[in-house]
Amino acid sequence: MIVVVTDRPDRSQPLAEAVDAVAECRVVGIDETWERIGPFRGVIADVTLSRPEAKRCLRRLAIRPGQHKTPLICLTRGSGQGAFTEARNLGATLCLSALAEPRMLVGSLVREIWPEKSVADLVVTREAQRAGTLMTNMFAAAQTGTVDMPSVERGIAPVLDAIHEGGLSRWLDEVWAYDDVTFQHCLLVSGIAAAFAQSLGLSSSDKQLLTRAALVHDVGKSRIPHAILNKPGRLDDDERTVMQTHAPIGHDILSESGGCDAVTLAVTRHHHEMLDGSGYPDGLHAHEIGDPVRLLTICDIYAALIERRPYKVPMTTREALSILSGMEGRLEGGLVQAFGRAVKGAP
Repeated sequence: MIVVVTDRPDRSQPLAEAVDAVAECRVVGIDETWERIGPFRGVIADVTLSRPEAKRCLRRLAIRPGQHKTPLICLTRGSGQGAFTEARNLGATLCLSALAEPRMLVGSLVREIWPEKSVADLVVTREAQRAGTLMTNMFAAAQTGTVDMPSVERGIAPVLDAIHEGGLSRWLDEVWAYDDVTFQHCLLVSGIAAAFAQSLGLSSSDKQLLTRAALVHDVGKSRIPHAILNKPGRLDDDERTVMQTHAPIGHDILSESGGCDAVTLAVTRHHHEMLDGSGYPDGLHAHEIGDPVRLLTICDIYAALIERRPYKVPMTTREALSILSGMEGRLEGGLVQAFGRAVKGAP
């Protein structure tokens, strides 16, 4: 956690939002005693240092018991050397101009506290955690009830931001750490879909649409028995029949939840359909399968091929793309080629 101490919360809001992109951020006032705050990694002081209350606050920070010397970044508004000297005397480990852009200040924060990491690394980690929390809550709710679609909306930006800031490879590295097979898969598909949409140059609204659909496409698996869902190795015929019900179940869950767009509903029900009619649950043929479903189906298959499980060696990108290319007639060849360009450089 990073603490922003300020005597003007309105003025410090853009900074707090920028910090929150890389780490949990807590904003406190200059009356803070530091006794009720748990562990934190660093402090940014956006205060008027000439105010006695601000000085007392920072001095209390310096003598906080049980806390090793905390990196303290002081933002100064004076141009003279006196402001920097005063900040140093109050324990500042780094002094920066308060007029700098919040993103630049965050870059300095990262170098001060996490010198081995980049801003992009931290953004991807932070956003993956947020998306993971969304998945946990969504699947828990869907087991016996409906999905809160507004909360799903809040999960879209973290995925898109992570892909924009860090790229697909960083996202994959972060998501592969998830032990839960279903969560790992859904987060993989979400990041892959966001990267594919970005590579295709889709509009902002279409990127959001595709990412939303990816986040919820497997929500029906919340009602599949864990023994089948997490079974190592191949499923037998009866188990496969049960597993295939996740698509229509997911569609029903989202329909009952309300507020779900038609594209997301279609993707959730039809992401296992194939152009030649060999898919499930409805055996649709090419003319019956819309473009968003075709896109997500490719992302879904690719994610399954590169998943990391204790009992399964993941395929490399080259191997997975070879499988996709071999599905000519079942997948749209032009989209598969475009997808290959989108994931080029991934592990």
